[in-house]
Amino acid sequence: MSRLIHSTPRADGFRMPAEWEAHAGCWMLWPQRRDTWRNGGKPAQLAFVEVARQISRFERVTMGVNADQFENARAMLPSTVRVVELSSNDAWIRDCGATFVVNDKGETRGIDWNFNAWGGLQKMMYFPWDQDQLVAAKMLEIESLDRYQAPLVMEGGSFHVDGQGTLLTTEQCLLHPNRNPDLTRAEIEQRLSDYLNVEKIIWLPRGVYEDETDGHVDNLCCFARPGVVALTWTDDKADPQYERSAEAYDALRSARDARDRPLEVHKIQQPDPMTMTKEEAEGLDVVDSAFLRPAGERLAGSYINFYIANGAIVLPQFNDRHDKDAGRKLAELFPNHQIIGLQSREILLGGGNIHCITQQQPAG
Repeated sequence: MSRLIHSTPRADGFRMPAEWEAHAGCWMLWPQRRDTWRNGGKPAQLAFVEVARQISRFERVTMGVNADQFENARAMLPSTVRVVELSSNDAWIRDCGATFVVNDKGETRGIDWNFNAWGGLQKMMYFPWDQDQLVAAKMLEIESLDRYQAPLVMEGGSFHVDGQGTLLTTEQCLLHPNRNPDLTRAEIEQRLSDYLNVEKIIWLPRGVYEDETDGHVDNLCCFARPGVVALTWTDDKADPQYERSAEAYDALRSARDARDRPLEVHKIQQPDPMTMTKEEAEGLDVVDSAFLRPAGERLAGSYINFYIANGAIVLPQFNDRHDKDAGRKLAELFPNHQIIGLQSREILLGGGNIHCITQQQPAG
C-alpha cells in the first residue's frame, strides 16, 4: 500500500540521492504514441528494447506498458526486464514519473509532481496527458512506497542534483509562465528545497537550442560527481547553441555548490547539427492535438542525455564524428563505469533521449 504523506521530504529527513548512488532499479514506459513516434512506434520500440536490455545487465528494469501493447512488449523485451501494465499517454517517464527520495534509515519514498505535458493548455504540445499524471502514483503503489504530492508543476528532466544539497536547473524551464505562473522564483526555490532537500540552486539561463521541453537541464549539463559538471559544448560560434553553452559555462564557473566548492566544468562536444528528414516527418501521424515536427526541424541532440546505471553509463550515439570522443570523455569522468554507447536517433526524433526515457529508483 502507498500512503499519501501530508508533510515534506525535508521535514521528514528524506533527500534525493545523486544518480550515481546505488539503484534498486530503473523504470521505463513503452513508446506507442503515433504523433510522437514514427511508423506506429516500431523503430522507437526497438531502440527502447536495447536501452532496457543494456540497463538490465546492471539493475532491474521495469517497463510500464499500456494494455493493448502488453503482449507485444513482453515478446520484444528480454526476460530480465519486468513488464507491468501501467497506462500512460507517452513514454517520458523521467518527466511524468515519480522522483524517489531516501533517508539515512534506508527507507525510500516518492514525489508525485504536478505534470502538465511541458506547458499545458497554454502550449498544447501534447494532449491529453491524463494518464501520464497518474504514472507516479502507480509506480509507488506497485512498490508499496509512500508518496508526497508536491505543489509544483515540474518534470524530472528539468533538474539534476549532486546528492549533497546542490541542484542544477534552467531559468528557461522552471521560470516559464506555462509551468508555475503564480509562483515567484523564491517560492519555486522554497518548494525545491522542501521536496528535494537541497540547499543551493544553480540557475542556468537556457537549455539546448530547439529543445521542445523549454530547456530541460538534463540535455544541457549534469553532475558527474560532487563538484564536477559535464556540459554540452560547441566551438562553432555561428551555431545558436554556442551562446547558450557559453552562458551556462560562465554561470557554472562563477557558482559554488552547497558545500562551497567551485565547480569543475568539462565540455562535451555536441554532435553535429541534425535535422528531421522528410521520411521521418512523414512517418508521424498528424492529429489536432499533435505538436507538429516538420522535415528540416533541428533536433536537440546532446551526449549529456545519458543514464547512470549501477556500474554503467548508457550513452546516446548518433553515427556522428563526435560519438567516440564523447565516450572517451565520459570514461574519464566515470572511471568505474562501463561506457555503453547506443544508437538513439529514434528516441531523439520523439523529442528526448536516453535520460528522458529512464528513471532511477535508489537502493535506499
